[in-house]
Amino acid sequence: MNALIQTQQRDTIFEIIFNRPDKRNAINWAMMTALDAAFDEAEKAVGVRAVIIRGEGTGFSAGIDVTSFIESSSHFGDNWRENLFPLTAAYQAVTNKIERCSLPTIALLHGYCLGLGFEIALACDFRIAAVGTRMGLPETRLGIIPDVGGTTRLTRLVGAARSKEYVMTGKNIDFEAAERWGLLNRVVTVEDLLGAGEALVAEIAQAAPLAVQYTKRVIDGMIDVERGLQLEGWAQSILIRTQDFEAGIEAMLTKQPPQWKGK
Repeated sequence: MNALIQTQQRDTIFEIIFNRPDKRNAINWAMMTALDAAFDEAEKAVGVRAVIIRGEGTGFSAGIDVTSFIESSSHFGDNWRENLFPLTAAYQAVTNKIERCSLPTIALLHGYCLGLGFEIALACDFRIAAVGTRMGLPETRLGIIPDVGGTTRLTRLVGAARSKEYVMTGKNIDFEAAERWGLLNRVVTVEDLLGAGEALVAEIAQAAPLAVQYTKRVIDGMIDVERGLQLEGWAQSILIRTQDFEAGIEAMLTKQPPQWKGK
């Protein structure tokens, strides 16, 4: 498996580990393709009852690596901003694979879980977080929106009003309220994080595998996620070509406040 994504099976647990700690597990296209392959590997593993996703180092993931925008031409063509749909569909396909995995998926969050990293966590069935984890979707502060399922799945979990507040402002999600809202299943100390994930797998393993799989399909099928993903792609295809997006990227790289133009 790609060194950026490590995998290992421990009894009934299949672990997928973000392994780019020097970049705060910032996600580039190479990591996304490796993550996609890791889930294929998990589906083929024998005796697995759940998948745990976690990050090495000081956090789960700081989100997309902004240099990925520079690299997009080599993967999606020089006119990727004029026709964003193939790029969006490729990224969405990975989080969709996570959501549609036949195995229960558990994201173990610590340190920070932002942007694309948070969208990956939202695609999982369960989220267990260490106390104080920074979570959020800061894309609007770059002049774009969360378009890899973040807008859709956050709304499904916490409702429209709260989703609008946190997506429109790009601010970190109120950590203390997240468990109460159902966004987080557990909040534990960082030392107990892995143990909490393993304990949840042990609980799941007491139920019949097919019953667990069908429960997941039924509950996930109650919400029209596909429609939301299409809307995300439509909005992003417009925003990615704006001057505000360019200003947002420049502000991030220079660490200066962006000068929004509204166009």
